[in-house]
Amino acid sequence: MFKQSIGFLLSSFFCITASLAQENNAYQKPPQALINLLEAPINEEVILSSDGQWMLLLNPQELPSITELSSFEYGLAGLRIDPITNGPSRAIFYTGIRLKSTSNGAEYGFSGLPLGLKLSDLTWSPDESKIAFCHTAKTGIELWMIDLKTQEAKRLGKEHINRCYGKSFIWKPDGKAILAQFVINELRNLAEPEKIPSGPLIQENTKQSTPSRTYQDLLKNPFDEKIFEHFFTSQLKTINLNGESSNFLQPQIVRSIDFSPDGDYLLLANIQRPYSYTVPIGLFPFTTALYDKKEKLVKKLFEAPLAENIPLGFDAVPKGPREFAWRADKGATLYWIEALDNGNPAQQASIRDIIYTQAAPFNQNPLKLADCYFRFHSILWSDDKLAIITERWWKTRTERRVFIKPSDENFRINLFDRYFEDAYQDPGELLTKKNEFNRNVLLTEFNALKRLSDPDNIAIFSISDGASADGDRPFILKFNIKTKIRDTIFRSTAPYYERPLHFNNTKFIINSREAADTVKNYFKINLSDLSYSQITNFPNPYPELNGVQKKQISYERLDGIKLGATLYLPANFKTGAPPLPVLMWAYPREFKTMEAAAQVKGSPYTFSILSPGSPLYWVSRGYAILDNADMPIIGESIKEPNDTFIEQIRYNAEAAINQLVKMGVADRNKIAIGGHSYGAFMTANLLAHTDLFAAGIAQSGAYNRSLTPFGFQSEERTFWQATTVYNKISPFNYANKIKSPLLLIHGQADNNADTFPLQSERLFAALKGHGTNSRLVLLPFEAHRYSAKESILHTMWEMDNWLEKYVKNK
Repeated sequence: MFKQSIGFLLSSFFCITASLAQENNAYQKPPQALINLLEAPINEEVILSSDGQWMLLLNPQELPSITELSSFEYGLAGLRIDPITNGPSRAIFYTGIRLKSTSNGAEYGFSGLPLGLKLSDLTWSPDESKIAFCHTAKTGIELWMIDLKTQEAKRLGKEHINRCYGKSFIWKPDGKAILAQFVINELRNLAEPEKIPSGPLIQENTKQSTPSRTYQDLLKNPFDEKIFEHFFTSQLKTINLNGESSNFLQPQIVRSIDFSPDGDYLLLANIQRPYSYTVPIGLFPFTTALYDKKEKLVKKLFEAPLAENIPLGFDAVPKGPREFAWRADKGATLYWIEALDNGNPAQQASIRDIIYTQAAPFNQNPLKLADCYFRFHSILWSDDKLAIITERWWKTRTERRVFIKPSDENFRINLFDRYFEDAYQDPGELLTKKNEFNRNVLLTEFNALKRLSDPDNIAIFSISDGASADGDRPFILKFNIKTKIRDTIFRSTAPYYERPLHFNNTKFIINSREAADTVKNYFKINLSDLSYSQITNFPNPYPELNGVQKKQISYERLDGIKLGATLYLPANFKTGAPPLPVLMWAYPREFKTMEAAAQVKGSPYTFSILSPGSPLYWVSRGYAILDNADMPIIGESIKEPNDTFIEQIRYNAEAAINQLVKMGVADRNKIAIGGHSYGAFMTANLLAHTDLFAAGIAQSGAYNRSLTPFGFQSEERTFWQATTVYNKISPFNYANKIKSPLLLIHGQADNNADTFPLQSERLFAALKGHGTNSRLVLLPFEAHRYSAKESILHTMWEMDNWLEKYVKNK
């Protein structure tokens, strides 16, 4: 009888325990203060015309509902497709659009816009007198156009656009028509899959090395291939501005399309079989070819094979010609790149890439344009006397910008040599202007009379973030490519953060201006007297955060490396007041030099916009927030950052905590650590290998690196090349050492490489098995970044409860 009673009590206890583990699964809402911040109105986004005279004001969409997010989607070849609209299933739209003059501030609305506007793919016409865009309606995606002179919008044609892959449309260079991908109506009905399989699914490899990352949403079987072809196959059509259309070539899966600057040729790449079950569509076989205006094949340029066997390493590229494109300064001249090292960074080579060109009618031998000593990254054209090549080598973080003369293959002058992780030395993005083809070419300044005798005495311009020991101070740089003399035309100064957006070497600049307590707005600056004219007047979306204290703090870790972070304190916090509970939020970043890792990042003068995943919400709940806390992982010379990942994140975290305690801000026993993705990976490792934190919050992370065996983040080595490292930095292997409470949150439809939901499920099972206070929250239908309003509110509720229970009220 006694044993029966004990058995009854034990069974009752386990039933109660199980019921506690499976709580009410309804979506919850956090405290109203957090809801108010999330629901704050979103200010409009801005797009400028190339001459800076006009500004488009765009209304971002509100957060979608879980009902919208739960609509059926196909995961195909690494992409997610809405079968109703024949476009991406998780697209981002604008719901409103206006036109504003930057000269006099006049605003114009547009008549004829569709009800329930869902605008995407907004594209200026070549002369910028019109804009075209896609509107996602309930039954498909429509092509629309706005005439900026009449302010009238109209739909072009009655057929639906195919937005599954590649550019959905491009303007013809004369601006009189558009070439677009359309859905093939006769392919609308899709057959059901076979319920009884005809046989097993088989893949075979015959002595080929085909390493690949852990991609998601790949093709899995022959039926997936049929679905893929069904949705991705398009009919290219030329459609004029009256909506009249005609087919261009046969239906195909379009990879890329681009007219020659003079409009006489079309450069077209299309996807070919065999498809892959191990890599996404970007690595499928494709053919690149040239066609004339009459649809006649001019030349087949290259048939790129399936790229499953690209060598390991971030400097690796496919063999053969790649990156075909048009010279912007010529009517019809192609250029492309070919690797001399077979695309293999492990192969020794003094020259990595060669750039070739070929002019119409494309029947002569290609001409060598230039050598690249590192991997080709990009090129900007001016004319036959000037182009700028950017080369990069990821392994050493090296970047070089080179001045070449397209008319002289032997001319080469290095303009900028730096480590691309060295933000202090970044000259910024080179500025461009429209040429006679309405293509972007380098913005230059020279004396036309003197250029004949002194052709290299030319200035180019750039806009840089202006990273410095004082924080980011964006600037406009004028740089003479002959003398290398620099002239700073404009630079942001305290107490503002000003970012130049438009400069064409005339009399004005368009910039954005903000301060820590002032929301971003847009201004026109007269360069003759530096007077400011305000263009927009966006309101502060977060008046309830007025008075919140924002500080850029700096401190040193144990080995002397300088670190920094942004500290937010509640408005009522005063020096000498009792210390606060703290939420620290971070994301590790790899560096090859200590100098770059120690550089100051960000600006104390930016206005903080709260994204749905921001930790800043909790300053309204009485927490100190340490956001973007530096988490450098450094591996100098032949050392790799991850060799000492655990030690370095410990140094970083200890230094931040010590600084907060020294400032009197933090209670050392009431600090939580959190992060998303790689930040979640960091969080779990900090809890496994230190006792620094009261609790942790890990969103959408990967915790077992044996499940990402061919590299992750910036790690190039495989699991088998660095087994000890992979095992050491996998917090799953040390789940028995995690003692602080850990909240795990993961989207059930995570589409990011490496971060399968299984990662969180397995870590939670391990924590449960060792009796650790832990909680697993799986968000239905959510991808790597959470987007449904219900999901975000529930995530905030979970985080708030966790912080209140295990940190503030510990």
